[in-house]
Amino acid sequence: MIGYITLGTNDIGKASSYYDALFKTIGASRIMEADNFVAWGTSAEAPAISVFKPHDGKPATVGNGVMISIILEDSKQVDDFHAKALELGGSDEGAPGVRNDGGLYISYFRDLDGNKLSAFTMPKA
Repeated sequence: MIGYITLGTNDIGKASSYYDALFKTIGASRIMEADNFVAWGTSAEAPAISVFKPHDGKPATVGNGVMISIILEDSKQVDDFHAKALELGGSDEGAPGVRNDGGLYISYFRDLDGNKLSAFTMPKA
């Protein structure tokens, strides 16, 4: 259902370096780029996440209540992804752990521009 998600940035170079290193840990890489945006995914046919400088020329700002969640294979991958996000300069918004009465294992962080993301895995049936 989701084709792609965009996050605003005020520094394409800095944001691109952050996401290059972070998404590499889960096998995603750049699938498209131009002067004002970069997109990452696992293929051109799969959903993508991109960063861009807003078209209207105004500064990028963080949307209150907006969050992107990335599903991963297991809790170790969630732990490693969260740790990498922080190592690259992101900020912690909630350490990895079990939430929703054991319904999922999830972590929360913000990128260099303050955009909120989460990494999670669902319990195996």
